[in-house]
Amino acid sequence: MADACNHSLALTQLAGDTGSRVHRLDPRAKLLGLLTVTFVVVSAPLGRWPVYAAGAAVLLAVAAAARIRPGDLWRRVRVVLPLVLLAAALLPLLRRGGTSYDLGLLTVHQAGLEIFGAVAAKATIGTSSAALLGMTTAFPAVLRGLEALRVPRLLILIAAFMYRYLFVIVEELGRMRAALAARGYRPRHALQAGAMGRVATAMFLRTYGRGERVYLAMLARGYQGTMPRLDPLVLQRADVLFVAVIAGCLLPVRILAGTP
Repeated sequence: MADACNHSLALTQLAGDTGSRVHRLDPRAKLLGLLTVTFVVVSAPLGRWPVYAAGAAVLLAVAAAARIRPGDLWRRVRVVLPLVLLAAALLPLLRRGGTSYDLGLLTVHQAGLEIFGAVAAKATIGTSSAALLGMTTAFPAVLRGLEALRVPRLLILIAAFMYRYLFVIVEELGRMRAALAARGYRPRHALQAGAMGRVATAMFLRTYGRGERVYLAMLARGYQGTMPRLDPLVLQRADVLFVAVIAGCLLPVRILAGTP
């Protein structure tokens, strides 16, 4: 039963065919490959659309190999991408240059539209790259990959504990909501919202105490800053080939695009 629960937790938030070759790749290979896509596209000068198209094509190929449906990818991307595009939507109004277009009370300029298009393309590709990583790699595996790539241990520990205690906070919040409902709490106007402040304070204290108990339990079991690993990460030929194909497809296009 414990093994089944751990297996279900490891597959949380994954999408597509979890038995595909992309899902089975070493997390270091997926980190390096998808970071290469993001770096190549973001570092490209404005208006280098062949670079953007090449990055998008690589991501589509990865999604197809992992059997991830476009709708599933969009549900992940839409959480962040609209906020970025909303901030970039002001660029056509603020950046002047080139032909101007009157849209009633507003005037947009060609230079601003070009920058907006480039920013939108880079944001879409970068967000999709991060979403694909999360859909094909469990979060603990991502942390293991970052640790193997010599990312500072402090950052990894912060991310790991934030991920673990997020579930603790959700559990405590669920219990407190059930307790409020059992006591007939049904706020109908703003004057009754004061109870929510006391609930937030109580939830902070309860989650802090729960987190401290979890940490002490880990220390009692021999925790010394690292988690024991029964299966060490090993780079296979498919992992090296994955990174090499992505780099081979994108780096020549980026070099030909030149510098700003």
